[in-house]
Amino acid sequence: MTFGEQPAYLRVAGDLRKKIVDGSLPPHTRLPSQARIREEYGVSDTVALEARKVLMAEGLVEGRSGSGTYVRERPVPRRVARSGYRPAGGATPFRQEQADASVRGTWESSSEQAEAGAAIAERLAIQTGDRVMRTKYLFREAGEPMMLSISWEPLAVTGRTPVMLPEEGPLGGMGVVERMRAIDVIVDNVTEEVGARPGLAEELHLLGGVPGHVVLVVQRTYFASGRPVETADVVIPADRYRVAYHLPVK
Repeated sequence: MTFGEQPAYLRVAGDLRKKIVDGSLPPHTRLPSQARIREEYGVSDTVALEARKVLMAEGLVEGRSGSGTYVRERPVPRRVARSGYRPAGGATPFRQEQADASVRGTWESSSEQAEAGAAIAERLAIQTGDRVMRTKYLFREAGEPMMLSISWEPLAVTGRTPVMLPEEGPLGGMGVVERMRAIDVIVDNVTEEVGARPGLAEELHLLGGVPGHVVLVVQRTYFASGRPVETADVVIPADRYRVAYHLPVK
């Protein structure tokens, strides 16, 4: 193979991908069998199998037990709008994660005390093993799972206060900024880092994805006078959503 030449399985996968994208192989169409790919492209069974694996890993096709492999319906990506923290009152966890005011959604949550692992301790500028409140969220838009989030708050900040449990008490169900303000902790900065990775099995189960699907991960941290007071991982299915930022110019 000369420099820059693609392996045979990638060339076959690329041609099949093109047919899926241009509609020659529309959704719910059965993908050519391994034998058919071998004959049509003049490749080995191994190459044909690897090409099919590539398309499955990309989420373009799916296997159906006892039936074969079919082209998946390609969702039209929707937008998850983000604009950092919202200092005005009334923000909810859903609005905190999806800043588009025209979108309506609900969420489910559960909180528990835990010990901070090394990575979370570093993000919160605390010691490994320090106690944190860990809250898991599943967000829905029109009933459809759209986003997951796990947040961690140091109990050195919120412990023994009315906002220790994010979803309970007088400010239960409000955003981080409002809850922290209630205990005289003024959030004045937020950072977000966006990355991508294959979704974990439990994430894809909750979000309705299939093995191999890629998710976007927004790693967000709120600060008050330089001190981290909350950090979270927001997980979004990359095949269904795009993350859009609205950043004010100062």
